[in-house]
Amino acid sequence: MTAPSRSGVDRDLVRALKNAEDARFAAAHPKSAAMLARGREVMPNGVPMAWLRGSYHHDAMWVAEGHGARFTDVDGHEYADFNIADMSMFTGYAPDPVVKAVSERIAAGNQFLLPTEDSVVVAEELTRRWGLPKWQFTLSATQANTEVIRVSRVATGRDKVLMFEGKYHGHFDEALVELDDSGSVVAEEHGLASDVARNTVLVPWNDVDALAEALQRKDIAVVITEACVSNNVVLLLPEAGFHEALRTLTRDTGTLLAIDETHTLVTGPGGLVRRWALDPDFVVAGKSIAAGVPMGAYGMREEIAAHLEQRKDEEGERHDMVATGGTLFGNALQMAAARAALTEVLTDEAYGSTATLGEYLANGMRDAVTEAGLPWFIHHLYPRAGYSFAPEAPRNAAEAYGIDDHLLRRVIRIWMANRGVWEAIVGAGPVVPVPGTAEDVDLYLAAFGALTQRIAG
Repeated sequence: MTAPSRSGVDRDLVRALKNAEDARFAAAHPKSAAMLARGREVMPNGVPMAWLRGSYHHDAMWVAEGHGARFTDVDGHEYADFNIADMSMFTGYAPDPVVKAVSERIAAGNQFLLPTEDSVVVAEELTRRWGLPKWQFTLSATQANTEVIRVSRVATGRDKVLMFEGKYHGHFDEALVELDDSGSVVAEEHGLASDVARNTVLVPWNDVDALAEALQRKDIAVVITEACVSNNVVLLLPEAGFHEALRTLTRDTGTLLAIDETHTLVTGPGGLVRRWALDPDFVVAGKSIAAGVPMGAYGMREEIAAHLEQRKDEEGERHDMVATGGTLFGNALQMAAARAALTEVLTDEAYGSTATLGEYLANGMRDAVTEAGLPWFIHHLYPRAGYSFAPEAPRNAAEAYGIDDHLLRRVIRIWMANRGVWEAIVGAGPVVPVPGTAEDVDLYLAAFGALTQRIAG
C-alpha cells in the first residue's frame, strides 16, 4: 500500500475501491444502459442535456418516478435523495399541494402571456420573506441574475460585475469565467466570446482588502454573491465582519449588491438574508421556489424597480426599455406552482424540521470521521452538511481547491449510490429535504460510516 494522502486515505485503495464500485453500479443498471444506447441515436451524449452525462463517471441513470425524499430508477432501485436534484426539489418529489395546483392550472390553461392572480400572491409572499418590495420572474435563476446585471447597468451607468472566486451563479456569459494560473480572468468553458472576461472582476472570498481595491475603481455596477459560497466548491462561510464590510464598501462606491439565494433558500423561509439580517439591493432565487417547475425570481428596492417602469411615447408606443423579459416568464403554471410551494410546502415548520435533521446528519458524519481517524472537517448549515478533506474549513476557493481530492469525492458518491443514497453533485454534500426523515438520515449515515471505516483501514 502507498502512504496515506493528505486526506488520510491510501490512494491505491481508493482507486481500487472506485473501480469495483463503478463495476457494481454498471452491472445493476442494464435498463439504464439500454436507454442510453437508444438515446445516443437521437441526442448528443445520449441525454437531453450535457450535464446529465458529464456530471458522472458512470453512464447516465434513467429515472422512473419520485415521491417525497426518494426516487426510483428504471431498473427498480430506490434512492434516498440527499442532493434533491441539486436542491431544485427541496420541497421533495410530487408534493401534494403542488401536484393539485399544477393539475388544476394545466386544466384551466397554463400560459397566456398575461398575468394571473397567483403572481401577485407570490410576489407578496416573497416580499414578506425577504423584505424587498418589488419582484420580477424568469424561468431560471440564471436568467434572473442576467436581468439583475442589466438593471444594475442602467441604474449605475457602469458595465462591470464583481463575483467571488469559486462562485457559480448560472450559465450566462459574465459568470462563466475563472482565473488562470497567471491570475487573469479567462473563459471557463468553450463557446463564449473571445472578450467574455472584459466585464467580470473576480476576487477571493473573505478578502476585504481585495474587494475594496476592486470597488474603489468605481466601475462595478453590481456585486453578485451568495451569502456563503455554496454552489461550486465546498461550503465557504463568511468570516466575522465580512458581510458588514461588503455592504459598506458597495454603498460607499455606488455599487449595487445582489445576494443569490438559489441554493441557500434551503436554509430558511427568507434564506440566509433573513437568517443573517443582510441588507442587499437585490435578492435572486430559483430552483425549489416553485418545486422544480422552471422559475427564477429577483426582488429589488423601489428606486431600482423604477428603472423597469415602462415608458411610452406620445403615440403610446413603449421605448427606452431595459433588456428584460421572455415569452414564458411569469407564466400561469409557474405562478401556481410557486404559490403552492411557498404557502403550503416551504413553511416555517418545514424549515425547522429540516434544520433539526441537518444537525443530526452533520453530527453523525462528524462521529464517523472521528471514529475512522480521518482528518476531515464536517460543516453544517441548517439542513445541509458536507466534508472537506482537511482538519479546518477553507476560507476561500483557493484553499478549498488546494485540499480537494476528486478521486476520493467520486468514490464517496458511487459508494453511496450503490447503497441507495443519491448525491447528484460531487462535493456538494448532503441536504435534508422537506419530506426527509430520520430513517433517511440513518440510511445515509450507515453508508457513510461504512465507507469511512473502509477507506481508513
